[in-house]
Amino acid sequence: MPRPAGNVRLKAARVAAGFNSQQDLADALTKCAKDMGIRGLSVGVRQVRRWESDSPPWPQPDCQRVLVHLLGQSMESLGFTPPWGSEAAKPAQTRRAPVAGSAAALSLAVVPGRAVAASHPATIGSDFEAVTRSHRRLYWSVAPDKLHPAVIAHATLGCALLPETGDSTRRTLAAALAETYLLAGRIEFFDLREPSSANATLLLALQSAGEADDPLVGSAILAHMAFIPGWLGDHDAALERMTAARTYARRSPASAQFLAWLDAVEAECETRCGNTRTALHLIGHAEDVLAAGNDHPSPEWLDWFSPARLAAFKGNTQLIAGHLPQARDTLLGALDTMSPTEDKQRSVIYGDLAAVEVASGNPEEACRYAGQALDQLAITWYATGMDRVREVRRALAAHQHERCVRDLDDRLYDWSTTVSALSR
Repeated sequence: MPRPAGNVRLKAARVAAGFNSQQDLADALTKCAKDMGIRGLSVGVRQVRRWESDSPPWPQPDCQRVLVHLLGQSMESLGFTPPWGSEAAKPAQTRRAPVAGSAAALSLAVVPGRAVAASHPATIGSDFEAVTRSHRRLYWSVAPDKLHPAVIAHATLGCALLPETGDSTRRTLAAALAETYLLAGRIEFFDLREPSSANATLLLALQSAGEADDPLVGSAILAHMAFIPGWLGDHDAALERMTAARTYARRSPASAQFLAWLDAVEAECETRCGNTRTALHLIGHAEDVLAAGNDHPSPEWLDWFSPARLAAFKGNTQLIAGHLPQARDTLLGALDTMSPTEDKQRSVIYGDLAAVEVASGNPEEACRYAGQALDQLAITWYATGMDRVREVRRALAAHQHERCVRDLDDRLYDWSTTVSALSR
């Protein structure tokens, strides 16, 4: 299959920033230039169209300043090739070396048009993909601070290999690279609580998905990017990214499981923004989608969602909506149907059950569930699970002199738990 036409890196950065059309980006660049004090700069949609073409021209200096400021990436990371050929060929006195391990450093290797420097066997794409698959499985059992460096190193290797491949091998490698960056972004957001790093990493994932012309992976990445503003209560930004995610999903056959997951993501964003009625409607739709099913198989990488996970989403939303008996029943049902590999999510469910009991006036039962969450976290660390426990402890402030709460404090603030929590 032919590679996608145009500057996919700039397109991906535009969509990730919330500009769903070329006109939206042109208007934003013009406004940004004015805000930056650059007089007389007006960017039209025809200029953006040229920048997103197969051979984008090198922008004028003022346009470069505005593009980099608005989209937060270097020009080469946005798919532009400078007149001197590449960053590596830039005169030494004007070149700035990217910080090792940074998003800029990782993305420089994927600049379109770089010369092929080596020849590799035909299996290079599948070999790289095999390691990506192993990292995906390891995510559920290996400590995030141990796995994350390995995933980033694998992504760095993929960036170095991608310019040296062609045709179908390039597509295979780019798709695996997109999944690798997606995994790194998931670890940064859910496990390490580094949303800014996650956003930058997920943008690299989206650009890699563009290189592979894989809209379904692109949809998954955009939906993960919606979590970031959604958890901050930025409804408009989250909805823009979910709109983009659903648009990408329509471009490729999507399984019922995947479509239901998109509903669940949007439901969580709506819940975080205080719209629990809308969220419950979305979850109901997701349940209907799963029940109806379709003929499209789920991709292998969609291992983070199941009917039990959907029930966990629903229970949390019912909890926040104040539907406590329903939330208790839903969460207990989710707990019973979880597979043995879903340990991370189990800690979250225990935390939500503890929150249900706090709100129901049962501090002893709340402490019991919080203790079970800590038991699970001692086996498999998950920052999201620990956040739930901390929220429960804050809600127990009125009962802090009771024995069960003091026992919980002894566990919550022992040496190992305190050091682990503060080191992340």
